[in-house]
Amino acid sequence: MVQLASQLALFIENKPGALARVCDAMSEAGINIHAFSTGDTVDYCVVRMVLSDPQRAIKLIEAHGCIVVETEVLLVEGDNKPGSMARIAHKLADADVNIDYAYCATAPEAKRGLLVIRTADPKKAMKVLNT
Repeated sequence: MVQLASQLALFIENKPGALARVCDAMSEAGINIHAFSTGDTVDYCVVRMVLSDPQRAIKLIEAHGCIVVETEVLLVEGDNKPGSMARIAHKLADADVNIDYAYCATAPEAKRGLLVIRTADPKKAMKVLNT
């Protein structure tokens, strides 16, 4: 399964408790976190999140004084076995679609995983992966 989704990137202080406060705010609002990744700098952390209600989350995050940027990403559900990521990367490369960044995780025993991919042309990437 391949689908388009909204991803929010927010910038928070790189300090203990900052991520916990963001996660608490989502939990209290009943917003589920489907995927997230973090990348640090010296003073700030970029948190990328795919959420169950991104529009409500944007309002919530901005109300807490954080900068938030919305982008379109692909959610790719796939088999948790050797070669799955290679097949996806080759399909996109063969269609001249660059992967700007990606993140994923699975439990070791899980049969399926979820991959989040950011490209310059998510609609083209989705078409390529659905063929």
